Amino acid sequence: MRIGSVAISWLALLLSAVGLFLSLWIVIPAPVFALLPLSVGAPEISPWLLGANAIALLIAGWAGKARLSRIALGLSALALVLSSLPSLQLPAVVQQANLTFQQQLGVDPATPIAAFQPRPFRWRTAFTGIPLPSVRETVGIPFAEPDGVPLTLAVYQPLERAPHPTLIAIYGGAWQRGSPTQDADLNRYLAGQGYTVIAIDYRHAPEYQFPAQLEDVRGAIAFIRAHAAEYDVDPARMAVLGRSAGAHLAMLLAYSDEAPPLRGVVNFYGPVDLATAYRQPPVPDPIDTRAVLTAFLGNGPDQQPERYQQASPLYAVRPQLPPTLMFYGGRDHVVQAQYGRALAQQLLAAGNSALYIKIPWADHAFDAVFNGPSSQLAIYYTERFLAQVLK
Repeated sequence: MRIGSVAISWLALLLSAVGLFLSLWIVIPAPVFALLPLSVGAPEISPWLLGANAIALLIAGWAGKARLSRIALGLSALALVLSSLPSLQLPAVVQQANLTFQQQLGVDPATPIAAFQPRPFRWRTAFTGIPLPSVRETVGIPFAEPDGVPLTLAVYQPLERAPHPTLIAIYGGAWQRGSPTQDADLNRYLAGQGYTVIAIDYRHAPEYQFPAQLEDVRGAIAFIRAHAAEYDVDPARMAVLGRSAGAHLAMLLAYSDEAPPLRGVVNFYGPVDLATAYRQPPVPDPIDTRAVLTAFLGNGPDQQPERYQQASPLYAVRPQLPPTLMFYGGRDHVVQAQYGRALAQQLLAAGNSALYIKIPWADHAFDAVFNGPSSQLAIYYTERFLAQVLK
């Protein structure tokens, strides 16, 4: 009996220690790139951690009053508190986001819409996943070959053949890596909502530096418009969505004087002021911000201030821009949320519609966990935003 009690106490201690280790990353930012998946993922699996920590707490309590059991009990209690933080913060985020939608678009996002996510977050969905509909999917479509670099599209279409409102998706990856097929779940989900979603490619730094990436994005848009009928594109109803570096390119595309006719921009944690980001990198700085910007632009802002300004969406803001929906993580140490807020203020000051949603528990690339709290929240508001601007 004694041996069994000791074994249970050790098991409780092990479970409690693992749960606490993972839960700590909900509040601790990643100091280096290798640990970034922990900082990104822990808040997004917090529903799972909450359940696991509760079980560990029960086991520790059942194990008795031994010293090991008391230690396990304390560890599990702390882990349980940490893993509950996202769910505790969620109501305030939803309240503020709903108010922003009402003020900027004149719509109440809480109004039920058939086939849309019914709530910003559902516990069941966190465990079972977001169902993905059947759609038509074609990848590897060539659209250009600048400097001998083949660039392709990935197209996600509703089953019905007809012109559909269209979303252009631009991947992230510090302008250095990525492909049109990444983050495909959201593309498939939105195609199931009746959109043609086209994910586009661009050349990568450091071999190709700015403005090569923006030129490629513009080339992709021109190709899509020229082949609109072939890919079920309604060229009069187009919006653009980007993540991180892709969001940066999406904003430069939409805010330029030569912008195509876009009706909306969805910005997932995109850089907006590159000179300030270089001069004031985050602490900690897991991606080495200055190295990334140097690879993209060739040097620092002191050596080429005009180039940094041309590459910063903040300085491209002008009146009569399409509405912008933006999501930034409060714990993001790659692109800090304060820059998104500054962009929103600049857009509003110029008379544009800007919907800024800060997710306090989220880190960069939070939507990598497709059914996590942050991704559910972002999908809920993105589909309602697109329904409004592309109607």
